[in-house]
Amino acid sequence: MKNFLARPFGRRVALAMLGAGLLAGTSLSTAKAEDLVVGVSWSNFQEERWKTDEAAIKAVLDAAGVKYISADAQSNPSKQLSDIESLIAGGANALIVLAQDSASIGPAITAATNAGIPVVGYDRLIEDASAYYLTFDNKEVGRMQAAAVFAAQPKGNYVFIKGNQADPNADFLHEGQLEVLKAAIDKGDIKVVGEQYTENWEPAVAQRNMEQILTANDNKVDAVVASNDGTAGGVVAALTAQGLAGIPVSGQDGDKAALNRVALGTQTVSVWKDARELGKAAATIAIDLAKGKKLAEVPGTVQWKSPKGVEMNATFLKPVPITKDNLDVVITAGWISKAEACQGADAGKVPACK
Repeated sequence: MKNFLARPFGRRVALAMLGAGLLAGTSLSTAKAEDLVVGVSWSNFQEERWKTDEAAIKAVLDAAGVKYISADAQSNPSKQLSDIESLIAGGANALIVLAQDSASIGPAITAATNAGIPVVGYDRLIEDASAYYLTFDNKEVGRMQAAAVFAAQPKGNYVFIKGNQADPNADFLHEGQLEVLKAAIDKGDIKVVGEQYTENWEPAVAQRNMEQILTANDNKVDAVVASNDGTAGGVVAALTAQGLAGIPVSGQDGDKAALNRVALGTQTVSVWKDARELGKAAATIAIDLAKGKKLAEVPGTVQWKSPKGVEMNATFLKPVPITKDNLDVVITAGWISKAEACQGADAGKVPACK
């Protein structure tokens, strides 16, 4: 699908006129919530966690009387550009964008901001000063992942199964992981025997990469720092096939399957990023911006410099590492039921499952 900014000049003028109309006709600074539309561009709605995010976003918008529209890019950066064009044409007063590819999303963000439509970069960095950045502290997530694995296995052969190379979060996470593990690596206590990015964060890709690393090392792997629960699932499948289930493995997102693996002992930690809180924050910020509030005026905003030196307005929520010792945290929060978390687990080894 073609980049919509490459279309004839008349189309770009139409978008600019649309933006001018929004600014002049609706008086965004005094717009009523019930007159507003928030559009959400999802990178890949097939992932389990995004459905939780969406429900939280919709709950806030519904309560405020704001209309919700959305599109699923299905892991296709070009489709996401077209999706955003459609959301703009559909009357969106603000956009929440979960970028599939942070590098290629730029033209769509420019088109939106030129049309007077504010953008919230959701969970993944969009390195543009005109976009608001909302996420969890991903470097801290990486530190928490590595710390949990290191506590369980302070020496030996380590593998890094990283996220999608086109997603800046993949490198933020890895930077945090290395902050914890670099000293042990430099000392020789930890030997890195495999390191791979995972295209589109696909569990099947992570499994294949892990299988190849196991083969290359004659199964001599002692720990795996996997960057999310999907990749952790692929890693655990590969380890289980070789009789290695139970070596330390990290993840993040608090996926139900991963939390059950924590109880079963096949995954050491899932760093929980309460997607409900992220979704609520995104919807609240989008409404504020649609009403005319400036980026820096959003409550809780901090000034943050991106890896390329772009000064941005951002909000960072706090993650929580979940292990078998504090599994009760997500159960008490209603994130997962005790039955789901503890299915098949040895209650004597997991306090929350007693």
